[in-house]
Amino acid sequence: MGKKQIDDKTKQTLIIFQKNEVTEYYVYKYLSNLEKGKNKKILEHISNDELMHYYVWKTYTKIDVPYSKLKLWWYILLAKLFGITFALKLMETGEEEAQQVYENLIKTLPETKSILHDEDRHEQELLKLIDEEKLNYIGSMILGVSDALVELTGAIAGLTFALSSIKMVGIAASVTGIAASLSMASSSYLSIKSDNKPDGKSEAAKTEKNPLKASLYTGVAYILAVFVLVFPYFIVSTPIVALVWTFINALIIIFFFTYFISVVKSVSFIKRFFEMALICLSVAGISFLVGVALRLIFNVNI
Repeated sequence: MGKKQIDDKTKQTLIIFQKNEVTEYYVYKYLSNLEKGKNKKILEHISNDELMHYYVWKTYTKIDVPYSKLKLWWYILLAKLFGITFALKLMETGEEEAQQVYENLIKTLPETKSILHDEDRHEQELLKLIDEEKLNYIGSMILGVSDALVELTGAIAGLTFALSSIKMVGIAASVTGIAASLSMASSSYLSIKSDNKPDGKSEAAKTEKNPLKASLYTGVAYILAVFVLVFPYFIVSTPIVALVWTFINALIIIFFFTYFISVVKSVSFIKRFFEMALICLSVAGISFLVGVALRLIFNVNI
């Protein structure tokens, strides 16, 4: 029995679906070749599903559709820079946006229901099973970045109006930031080490973190944030311009870091962004007022 005839508009929609499915097949296939064990099997399984979906649509369109090389290399680049989970969840977000179109096709194309089920549930559940080291230490990165943003923006704001020399502000903030990053890394090391079970009998012991790696993730995240926040003070000559630049940099860090977290953890981006931005700017504002007050009270002019 032949397939039901479809109109030109539906055919064009299915051709777009075909292109997406075959492109995602190659993305999953390529990434599966970089992985081993459980991750490799999961990615191969999803890759095969995507290819099956492609051939389902082909039975209606009757044509072969090439994959998007640009999209393929874009997601591969994202996977190498930010991890497989981030790249794949971002890619799957695009499929979520097409769900309404899928649902509209269910009445006329019965196979759509099965494909929608795969896209909506099966693949998402499989993606959650991917074991990626970076994600095991995401808490350490959050600790490093959030502490640097809150503490250092506050310190920089206070120093800017407590000291008259912009270079002195930059040096003082750098020393403070480096010392704080070492302190945070040490605290992270000791905290993770004390949390790990020495007997290895607990369920949590199966996924316990390496204290040294946790401290490195915390320290590196902190020191990178320090660099981004402080460098304006060594470039411009006007303190207020440097401070505004630092605030803009802080918001940029918050934006990208919050976006990363929202994608890999599947949580609300807007809520987390505004929450972190509000805390950061509030602390900076209070520190700014403290710096002004101290400068006036003690008549400091350094």
